[in-house]
Formats: sequence, structure tokens, C-alpha cells
Amino acid sequence: MIHNFNAGPSILPKEVFEQASQAVLAYGNSGISLLEMGHRTPEFTAIMEEARSLVKDLMKLDDDHKVLFLHGGASTQFMQVPMNLLDPKDSAAYADTGVWSSKAIKEAKLFGKVDVVCSSKDNRYRNIPNDFAVPNDCKYFHITTNNTIYGTQWPTIPKTSNVMVADMSSDIFSRVIDFNSFGLIYAGAQKNMGPAGVNLVVVNEQILGKTKRTIPTIMDYRNHIAEGSMLNTPPVFAVYVCMLTLRWLKANGGIAAIEKWNNEKAALLYSEIDENPLFVNHIHKTDRSKMNVCFVMHDETLEKPFLDFAHENGIIGIKGHRLSGGFRASLYNALPISSVQHLVEVMRTFAQMHG
Repeated sequence: MIHNFNAGPSILPKEVFEQASQAVLAYGNSGISLLEMGHRTPEFTAIMEEARSLVKDLMKLDDDHKVLFLHGGASTQFMQVPMNLLDPKDSAAYADTGVWSSKAIKEAKLFGKVDVVCSSKDNRYRNIPNDFAVPNDCKYFHITTNNTIYGTQWPTIPKTSNVMVADMSSDIFSRVIDFNSFGLIYAGAQKNMGPAGVNLVVVNEQILGKTKRTIPTIMDYRNHIAEGSMLNTPPVFAVYVCMLTLRWLKANGGIAAIEKWNNEKAALLYSEIDENPLFVNHIHKTDRSKMNVCFVMHDETLEKPFLDFAHENGIIGIKGHRLSGGFRASLYNALPISSVQHLVEVMRTFAQMHG
């Protein structure tokens, strides 16, 4: 059996794969593959509407918050957000907590002024800053809620009077949050929601249309809202798999239920890391990610032997990012706790072999 801890594209529920694979051969009673189906057919229109409805239901969104499925992944949102919300004379506040937030900061500077109100860079991104203030005149405050590379996560969402913007790519739908408190949320699908190729955007339409710049048609959120995420041809298959994954999440109790499972998985693995003499986690305990558990070995010469041993025991995807090294086990929603239990047993066995 393979235990998939990849950081993304990542594990999805088995039943989603089964349903999606059937749709590739023939969708429903249409007699044709979903891959060759027109995006304005009644069949796909129903898929898009259900996907958007499931997001609104699971997040408990109000009427002002609109759900979009767009191309380009989260990286496109690094520039689409300031393009829609920021004039050149305006300032936006950003928290620098890792690679992805620093990339977002770089793009935002092309459209206006950026005030980096807090950063954990000097600490090698091993913590989430907690002593900072956001200037009232900033148009919005941007955070990256979870950091896949370094294994940190905002334990709570900071309270501010500014419009909140969040990149939730790696912890979307993993814990209960007041999603209505955000002006804009974006998330690449390929970690907790579906396959690579589509990006979820949830935006409060009341914050749009405030800038004076001319926004290219395809980059204006208002146009995508007006066209129901079909301003241009959407990534049909990726949206369908997202819909199936959202169905699975709802059938399993929704976000509150999955949060309990995620907490159990993270507690089990962190406990082993803390107790095992071979391994160590350098992240501040209050800021440890429930999605991406990063750890290293006290003896670096044992890293490759452990990686090989894990692979021999059916564990894939735990090699750490090149910037942080060591290991990274991603515990996304679809990962069963049995896989975490197996990883823990492999870690214990390896420690006995090299104790």
C-alpha cells in the first residue's frame, strides 16, 4: 500500500478518483467523455453551479461573497488581487511569513505601495509574527494562512479593521474559520480541494470597483462574477473533481468534522517527532502547521537512509522542500489517519535500528 504525503498535487479521496475516472470515459448518460463536453452544456453548467453552491454551503458564506473558479492558480492571484484592489497611490499591508507571501509582496509592489507590517524571515520563517499593527489607511491586509515549505500556520486569524485578504492554498477547508470576515480568499486547488489546474476565489463584491485603473477584462473579478466563472472556457475536469471532493467533504461532516481528524493526525505525528531521539521540529509549537509537518534529523547523515527506508515501506512524498531540507509530511484532508500511524511506526522502527 502507498501512503501519499506529497505537498501538492496531493492525495484525494479514493471515491473521487473512481468517479472522476468514469467521467473521463463517459459522463453520466451523455455517451461522451467529460473531457470533450462543451462547457456551456446543461451537464457542465450543473457541475459548476453545484461546485459553487457547495463552497457557499461549507463556508457558510453570506450573499455578498461570490464564489469563482478561475485559471492561473494562486500565483496569478498574487497580481490579480492588487490589480483589483489597489491604486498606485494606495498602500496595502502584507505579512511576510514565507516564500509564497514574499512572492505575493513582490507582485503587489507593481500596483501600489506595500507595507510589510511583520516578518519572520530573520528567524528563518520558523514562527508566525504576533506583535505588529496594521495601519488603518492600508486598503487591505494580506496573509498566507499556512506555509507549506516551512510548516507554519496562523493559529488564529488576526483581527483588524482593514479588508482581510488570504492565500489559503494549503489549508482551505481544513478548519473552521469565519470566512465571511475576509474580503477575499484565494486557494490553488491541488492541495485540499482537487487537482492542479483551477483556483478558488471567494470575494466580497462590495470591495470591488473602488480602483481608478482600467483592469483588463479577463483580470476583473466583476466580469467573472457576472459570467458565473465562465467568462472564458473554465478548466472543466478540474472543476468537476473539485465538486466531487467538496461532495465528499460535506458527506463526511463538513469542515468541523474534518478539523477534528486533522487535529488528531497532526497531534500524533508531532508527538512522535518530539519523543523520537532521531528527529526534531524547529517551528514554534504554537505556530506548527496542521497541514505540513516539517522536521529534520539530529544526524544529517541518516536523512537519506531514512528516506530510503520510508520508501521501502510504501511512504512517498516526505522529502522536504529544497529551501528547508529534511522532511515534510503533508496531512491534507483526504489523508487517512492510518497513513500517519504507519509513518509513526516506520519512524519508531528506524530509531530502534539506529539507536
